[in-house]
Amino acid sequence: MKRLNDHRLIIGGEELVPIMVGGMGCDISTSKMALEVARLGGIGHISDALSGAVTDRHYKTNFIKTRFAKYKQYSDNNNKAMEQFDLGAVLEATKILASKTMEAKKGKGSIFINIMEKLTMNNPKETLSARLTGALDAGIDGISLSAGLHLSSFSLMADHKRFRDAKLGIIVSSLRALKLFLKKTVKLRRLPDFVVVEGPLAGGHLGFHVDNWFKYDLKEITKEIIGFVRKEKLPIPIIPAGGIFTGADATEMIQLGAQAIQVANRFTVTEESGIPFEAKQEYFKAEKKNIVVNNLSPTGYPMRMLDNSPCINAGIQPNCESIGYLLDGNGDCSYISAYYEERAKNPTGPISVKDKTCLCTHMKNYKTWTCGHTTDRLKETTNKLPNNLYQLLTVEDVMNDYLFSPNHEFILPKPVASETPQSDQSRGDSKADRVNQSATKILNNIGFSS
Repeated sequence: MKRLNDHRLIIGGEELVPIMVGGMGCDISTSKMALEVARLGGIGHISDALSGAVTDRHYKTNFIKTRFAKYKQYSDNNNKAMEQFDLGAVLEATKILASKTMEAKKGKGSIFINIMEKLTMNNPKETLSARLTGALDAGIDGISLSAGLHLSSFSLMADHKRFRDAKLGIIVSSLRALKLFLKKTVKLRRLPDFVVVEGPLAGGHLGFHVDNWFKYDLKEITKEIIGFVRKEKLPIPIIPAGGIFTGADATEMIQLGAQAIQVANRFTVTEESGIPFEAKQEYFKAEKKNIVVNNLSPTGYPMRMLDNSPCINAGIQPNCESIGYLLDGNGDCSYISAYYEERAKNPTGPISVKDKTCLCTHMKNYKTWTCGHTTDRLKETTNKLPNNLYQLLTVEDVMNDYLFSPNHEFILPKPVASETPQSDQSRGDSKADRVNQSATKILNNIGFSS
């Protein structure tokens, strides 16, 4: 039986391992994760979601502090139109994030950045242009355009010297969306280098309605789009995504005519993932009933997450003065309206906002546990330890399982010593061992593992 490793993706004249790890914000698909994927020959993504906060965290910049100092006087206003982003700072934050990652790159793989149109940032077109320019200036290998139709994104990049050199692609959930994109970009004489077809089982924001996502099937959408590009003789690699959980799932997509797969869910519980250790354990423990699709996101897109995400029903004050990435062009956000509606009912005490969540703040603080439809199966991919914690995997573990596992089986990581998630008897990654041992002690002290 053929395995995924028997295939290769050809994109922009380069031969790559046919695994693209999707961009997960905020700082879930870390630079460390993307670099490891690239080292192993695949395509790793960083995400530009809240790039100012991410660069502040890792590179000691002050984008968030500077923005807050400028706008803190408006924190009690329920309209934020005056809180405009400094376009130079937006460009610089993306450029720092991308360039620092590219400087550390090793191996034959590629580093892409996921850029979302729905990060409207109080000035949708100009802030999107700044982010795209910052990524190209940084020398990023490629850009995946996501969370929107991106009908103007190619034109925003058309004058950049790297417009025809960088690998540029679009994420769609239907043939209709792809046709709209191609129609708008045809005058530029520049096809996308790849198309990711994201199905209804993906994690995070979905390109389907909250009430009917389950009526759609990734394989059927993928076959329709492959049929279209073949009929039109378009040399565009098609890369399906969403619910591809095993190596056999991946090879089935290749047999349909796909050139690679995009996956993300299984990488959330790796050592390289930015999600805190205790939250990774919640992902492992999740059952199917804990995975929900709701309308809490202010973007207007449905979102899949764990039902015990701390962001659900939280009533924190909007934090647009520091972040504000989801403010529309009029300075509004649906969470602001929902918050002040509840605050009017209870002017002084704690409140619960049930209709929406302050996504920027909660994503920054890892309180929104977005997940894929198959998250309940993550426990099948690793070892449960005697202390009731699940062993973390590495990016290399998950990559190798996709590439080499037969049928729908899993290649489990080498078991570690029972007293800690990692031990000197495991893979020998002493730094990772120390991190996990430290995290376990903390969790035990607060009674998490009981």
